Amino acid sequence: MDWLPDDETETMLWHMAIQNAIEYSGKAAAGSVIGRLMSIRQDLRQYGKILSPLIAKKVAQANKLAVDNGVEYLVNILESEAPELLQKREKQVKRVGLPELVNAEPGKVVLRFAPNPNGPLSFGHARGIIINGDYAKEYDGELILRFDDTDTTVKPPLLEAYQSIQQEAEWLLGFTPHRVIIASDRIDTYYAHVEIMLDGGFGYVCQCTGDEFRTYRVGMKNCPCRINTVNDNRQLWQQMLDGSFAPGEAVVRVKTDMTLKNPALRDWPALRIQDTITNPHPRVSIGSKYRVWPLLDFQSAVEDHLQGVTHIIRGKDLMDSTRKQKLLYQHFGWSYPETMYWGRVKVHEWGGFSTSQMRKDIEHGKYLGWEDPRLPTIAGLSGTGIQATALRNFWKELGVTQKDIAVPLATLYSHNIKIVDDDAPRIAFVRDPVKLTIEGFDEADVAVPTHPNNAELGDRIIDVSSGVVYVERSDLVNKSLRLKEFGDFEISGTTATFVSKERTDKRKIIHWVSQSTSDDGTLIQVLNDEICHINGRLESHSLSLNTPVQLERIGYGVISADNKVVFTHD
Repeated sequence: MDWLPDDETETMLWHMAIQNAIEYSGKAAAGSVIGRLMSIRQDLRQYGKILSPLIAKKVAQANKLAVDNGVEYLVNILESEAPELLQKREKQVKRVGLPELVNAEPGKVVLRFAPNPNGPLSFGHARGIIINGDYAKEYDGELILRFDDTDTTVKPPLLEAYQSIQQEAEWLLGFTPHRVIIASDRIDTYYAHVEIMLDGGFGYVCQCTGDEFRTYRVGMKNCPCRINTVNDNRQLWQQMLDGSFAPGEAVVRVKTDMTLKNPALRDWPALRIQDTITNPHPRVSIGSKYRVWPLLDFQSAVEDHLQGVTHIIRGKDLMDSTRKQKLLYQHFGWSYPETMYWGRVKVHEWGGFSTSQMRKDIEHGKYLGWEDPRLPTIAGLSGTGIQATALRNFWKELGVTQKDIAVPLATLYSHNIKIVDDDAPRIAFVRDPVKLTIEGFDEADVAVPTHPNNAELGDRIIDVSSGVVYVERSDLVNKSLRLKEFGDFEISGTTATFVSKERTDKRKIIHWVSQSTSDDGTLIQVLNDEICHINGRLESHSLSLNTPVQLERIGYGVISADNKVVFTHD
C-alpha cells in the first residue's frame, strides 16, 4: 500500500498552509510550503510526489478561507491551534515582489529577451520574458524582443518559430514588446564593428586549428596570428568573406590577454565561417547571403550597446559571457549594462528538456508537435489550460536569485487554481458510464449551480424527464448514494430509487449526467507520459473553446472541439 500521511502530519500541513496564507495576504504558494516542510521534516522528502498535490489542495483551501473571511480569520485559527507558528512568522518580514534594479532611472530602462528561434518558447523561456517584462512595466521602460538567430549549424532557426515566439511572448506579457529585432538582418552592422576591431588592433584573424589554439590557450601563450598587422588582418578578413577559407580554417578573435586566469576569456572567438551553401539560413531573405557569422557573445554584446540596453538579466551559467563582453566593451570604450543573474529552476516531473532535443523528438515522431501536452512548451501548457497569469505569478514568486531551485508542478498548478477557480464553470464527465433508471422521482428537471461559490453564473437546468442517468461504474460499489445536487438514492442493480432531495445521512456524494442532457464525450489526459483518450458521457454545454472548467470530482480542464475536454490538473 502506498504511504499516506498520518493525522498529525495532515494537521501540520494544514497549519503550514494557513501560516503561508497569512504571510502572503491570502495568496499562499504551495512551493513555499513544500520548501519549508522539507527543511524541517527531512524524513518526508522521499514522499514528495504524494505530499505535493495534498499541500496544493490545502493551500487552495487556506487561500479561499482568506478570501471569504479575511486573513484575520486565519490568524485566529493559528492563535487557537498552533500559536507557535504565528509567533515565528511575526519575527520575519518577507520581501514582496522582485528586487529593485540597480541604477535604474524610470522611463530610461531598456531590457531585452533574446531567444534563439530554433523552436517555440518553453517553460524556461517564460522566466526571461516575464521577469524582463515585469521590470519594463515597473520602470516605465522598454522591452526588446530580439531573435539571436546567427547559428545555422548547431541550433538552426525554425522558420515558423519567429511568428510563434512573438505571439507567445505577447500572451505571456499581456502587452506587445516595444521593439522586435532579428540579428540575421544586421550582419552588415556586425561586420562594421569587426572592421573597427581590426583597425583598432584589438581583433585579429586566427588561422590556427581548434586543437592548436587550445594548446596555446592552456599554455597561456600567444598564437602566431596574434601579431598580424592591420593590413594582414584586413586581407584575411576579406578572404573569409569571399570564400577563400572553408569553415574552421579562420576565425576572428577578440584580443584580450592569454595569461588571464580564466581560460574562457583568453582571445575568445567573435566570428566564424559557416557552410550556408549546404545549410542556408531558413529565412529566404538571408539564405546563403553570408558565409561569416558572429558568435553569440559578440553579436549580443554589440546589439545590447546599439539598442541602449541598460539592464541584462540572465542565468548564472552565462557569467563568463558577461566577462567576455565586458572586455569587448572596454576595447570599444562602451559602458556595460547592469547585470543580474538567476540560478536554475528544475521542475521535478519534467526532468531535463532542451529545445533542440524536443525538436529532434518531434521530428522523429516521439511527440505530436510543439503543442503536445507532455512537453513543457508554452504551446503545450496553454493548450491544457495553464493561464498566462499563473505563469507570470509563478516566475515572479521565484524572483531573481542565484540559488538553484527544485519545485514540483503542484506549485504552478496552485497558481493556476487561484486564477481560474472563481470563474470556472462546473460540468460533469462520467468515465466508464453505467446507465441507471430512476424510480420514485416525478419532476422534469433538476437545477444545479454552475459554480458553488459564484451565483452570477446561474444554474444548469438538467432535464431528467427520461428517467435515465449515468454514473461511474466504480461508484456503484456503494448501494446508498447521493447524486450531487439531485438527491439521495438507493441502488439495486441498474435501478436508482429516489429517497429524498435533502441529505438523509453521510452516504457518498457522486457526480452524474442525465441521458437527456449529455452525449458521448472524451477526456484527454496525460497518464504515465502517454496521451490517453478516456471515453465517457459529457454533460451538454454551450461553453466556448478553451474555456477553463472544473470537471466534477476529476479536476480542471479546458473545453476542446468535438465534445472533448483536455485535462489540466486536479
